[in-house]
Amino acid sequence: QVQLVESGGGLVQPGGSLRLSCVASTSIFGMYVMGWYRQAPGKQRELVAAITSGGNTNYGDFVKGRFTISRDNAKKMVYLQMNSLQPEDTAVYYCNAHRSGYVAAWGQGTQVTVSS
Repeated sequence: QVQLVESGGGLVQPGGSLRLSCVASTSIFGMYVMGWYRQAPGKQRELVAAITSGGNTNYGDFVKGRFTISRDNAKKMVYLQMNSLQPEDTAVYYCNAHRSGYVAAWGQGTQVTVSS
């Protein structure tokens, strides 16, 4: 079963940028659709972005145009470049790995706080 570890979260001012990273421990990384989800206190977990092995992407409406998801299949990593961050982006960000027919895997999460 794939294991995921996120990093790169932290405190940033409004308008600032952060780059999140997620490394996957699996020999079949290319078989997974990778994604980033986030969950703010008192809210449901929501999709931020997802990317297939071939590079096709899907973004949540609230982040489209500000965030960019990418992956490096050789390094078994997925990234989330976040620009123009806003206070409402404050949440725990989770890395996700989805393979058809299998239970999805989740990382432990990394905190992103946007505040002056």
